[in-house]
Amino acid sequence: MTIYKSEAGAALLRRRYLDALQAWPVPREDVRVPTPEGETFVLVSGPAGAPALVLLHGSGSNSAEWAARMPALAGRFRVYAVDVIGEPGLSAEARPPLDSDRYARWLDAVLDHFGVEQAAFLTSSFGGWLALDFAIRRPGRVAALALRCPVGLGPMKKGFVVKAVLLALLGEKGRRKSVAGAVGEPESSPIVAQQLLVSANYRYRTGPFPVFGDAALERLSMPVYAVAGADDAMVDSATTKRRLEAAGAVVDLVPGAGHYLPGEADLEFLTRRAANGDFTG
Repeated sequence: MTIYKSEAGAALLRRRYLDALQAWPVPREDVRVPTPEGETFVLVSGPAGAPALVLLHGSGSNSAEWAARMPALAGRFRVYAVDVIGEPGLSAEARPPLDSDRYARWLDAVLDHFGVEQAAFLTSSFGGWLALDFAIRRPGRVAALALRCPVGLGPMKKGFVVKAVLLALLGEKGRRKSVAGAVGEPESSPIVAQQLLVSANYRYRTGPFPVFGDAALERLSMPVYAVAGADDAMVDSATTKRRLEAAGAVVDLVPGAGHYLPGEADLEFLTRRAANGDFTG
């Protein structure tokens, strides 16, 4: 089954994405990488000799979500913004089982294509799950993890799911209210409008994300920094903080913030790690 609800919806989302890429704020190279899971679209920016940084966006999104951050990131790193497979970007629609090693092998292929032996990862939401899975399975290839509102460290909040279903019964108004509550943004926010457009045309993954066990998290030998919204409606951020800190990570909770986090608190962490020579690509 296609990840889109209709061919017209797929064309609309792709067109919107291509329009967004027209405003990419730094020079870039668009690369289509062959992988075991199909072709993967990667935007490459920054100096060729700079430390390697891989960006993994969240579910229902694509690499356009990183555009505002690119001037700062590309000034310090060789940035590989990867369109995650099975998401509404320009990569293949494949969705391997989350309890397999196929996502790790997919990322192996992406890094190998660029000759990157080791990289730091900056991620958002589901991208954090992917990076954690990769770091647990391939610790030698991950120099540092910077996670923004990662999933997979505790169960999703049941109350949010029930409320979302009830609000959906109220039509467009209810869906807008539900999305605004999920991302922690005003109903008038362009972020809410974009997510409504995506949800109208794209099939999100069903079922919960697997939760990483304590033994798996203990294999995270690289520096880890996470930031999450204290008022995240979807994810139990307190559990995220507790479990990551037990594994040696540094975790900040942002008061009053939801699942969408503005700011660049993770940039200092990544810059410090690079300055210490923790990763070179």
